[in-house]
Amino acid sequence: MIVDGQHNIGHICTRHQCDLGRSEKVAMRWISQHMEQTDYTFAQLDEQSNRFANVLAALGFHPGDIFFTFLPKMPEQFFAFLGTLKLQAVAGTLFSNFGEEALLDRLGDSKARGVITKKSFLKKIGRIRDQLPHLRYVIVADMDEHQSEDILSYRRLMEQASERFIAPITAHDIPSVLHYTSGSTGKPKGVQHVHGSILSQHLTAREVLQLSEDDIYWCTADQGWVTGTSYGIIGPWSIGVTQVHFGGGYNAEHWFNILEREKITVWYSAPTALRMLLKEEPELFARCDLSTLRHIFSVGEPLNPEVIHWARRTLDRDIYDTWFQTETGAIMIANRPGIEVRPGSMGKPSPGIEAAIIADDGQPVPDGEQGNLCVKPGWPSMFVTYLNNDEVYRQKFRGGYYYSGDTAYRDADGYFWFMGRSDDVINTAGHLVSPFEVESALLEIPEIAESGVIGAPDDLLFEKVVAYVALHDNCVYSPQLELKIRLHVSNKASTIATPQEIFVVDRIPKNKSGKIMRRVLKARYLGTDAGDLSTMEEE
Repeated sequence: MIVDGQHNIGHICTRHQCDLGRSEKVAMRWISQHMEQTDYTFAQLDEQSNRFANVLAALGFHPGDIFFTFLPKMPEQFFAFLGTLKLQAVAGTLFSNFGEEALLDRLGDSKARGVITKKSFLKKIGRIRDQLPHLRYVIVADMDEHQSEDILSYRRLMEQASERFIAPITAHDIPSVLHYTSGSTGKPKGVQHVHGSILSQHLTAREVLQLSEDDIYWCTADQGWVTGTSYGIIGPWSIGVTQVHFGGGYNAEHWFNILEREKITVWYSAPTALRMLLKEEPELFARCDLSTLRHIFSVGEPLNPEVIHWARRTLDRDIYDTWFQTETGAIMIANRPGIEVRPGSMGKPSPGIEAAIIADDGQPVPDGEQGNLCVKPGWPSMFVTYLNNDEVYRQKFRGGYYYSGDTAYRDADGYFWFMGRSDDVINTAGHLVSPFEVESALLEIPEIAESGVIGAPDDLLFEKVVAYVALHDNCVYSPQLELKIRLHVSNKASTIATPQEIFVVDRIPKNKSGKIMRRVLKARYLGTDAGDLSTMEEE
């Protein structure tokens, strides 16, 4: 895969595949939300990403400059992502449901010089544009003509760009992909990866997902998240796999139509979607021919045992749970074919990965006891820094291990079992949500004096966002205020971060230094003991 030291992800996923004789092979079968189909060969993927690399070069982008995609699922997402990497610019991806505050945090912190988006998203960017002095160009994927000197038509730019581009030889440590992840007490952190990450993504796509060039593969993840780039772009195309990409959302009938019609052999999805399938009528699955489907994998949050049992009964398939993070860039621990599935477990470490359970004092924890889930550094897709935040990055590494922020235990047979987060980050439907971000958005609402946000167990979402708010004097909670809260958080943060439940309280519990005591709120919600309250601010 790596020839003459060329680690460039864009090159390996396109031109290199053509050099191996796959020019006319379908790289991407694009299926629109209306179920219309368009095929793109590896040659076309190469040409379109070449054009985009030339577009950026003509606009003055250089290696190391940061360019974001802010798009729903559409073919332009893939052309722009790979073209950006071919130029050795840094490719960032943004979830299409982000609100303006979430955009501002990420575009501002990264000093992004450009972004590609859709006309329907332009207003969000327009409202924060004056706070983004480094943002030079906004490229609009579905606009026929340039709107101004800095709001440009993708179609017009691509028409004028050459389809020839040779990616420079790219060392393994050249910055590549930038994702932002949420923290519990601050702004999102930019997780910087390098081109050498493709070695991990290629290996795990082969060894864990067990992909080969003959497979028809479908990953349902959005490219705004690390799964959508590591395993919806990089890993599979580094092998030369045909990928199906669907532009619609969850629709059980459409999904199973795609699985049957496209003869999907390997399917990678999320527990939330799989739990939604449990609620569908069994007849839907019974009438589908899934004889080509070899494997189903899951990622994003712990996979409930009942989902595995359902799949065995209904689909006659195991579902293999996988664990990794934005920071790890590739699958670290997984259930996989060839290893017995223990329902509810994370599985065993991927090839070449050394995982351990470490106590807070740095000592190894005996099997069966809970501790910090840690990984020995050195795998190729390991992130190299938090952008503009080296100090927090260094804090993630202690005693020769990377501390994931998750807690788990290992059993006597080497299986790992997820227990929870060691911080307050909320995992809702596989997406990490910062309670701090939601609390900040809530405090912008004039009626709200204080806010506290927690994650609470949920049968469908794994965790749901629960907000506690204290109102200013003379303010009354009402259905109108509730709607206002939900819309505001959705517009400012994202639809994913919108509270599922809202409780009005007299005051938010804080310690004597003013920090919100979220464990007290969680105990209140769950009806459990809140523990030591000696540091809590007095009434």
